[in-house]
Amino acid sequence: MVHPLRDEQPWTDEIVAEVRSAREQLFAACDYDLEKLAERLRQNQKVSGRAVVTFPRRMPAKEVSA
Repeated sequence: MVHPLRDEQPWTDEIVAEVRSAREQLFAACDYDLEKLAERLRQNQKVSGRAVVTFPRRMPAKEVSA
């Protein structure tokens, strides 16, 4: 946000800008379809050759009544 009495430009973080740009490019390549993006990421995960870690589901603790 720019101060109304100053001509200063708002500060921007270069890393945040780079991450947002990469996100935009990935999403645009999938026609802004979340399902297509998820499938693309799963395919990239398969071909990466890296081990995928999954954890068992955790159920929320039951509340104790007073």
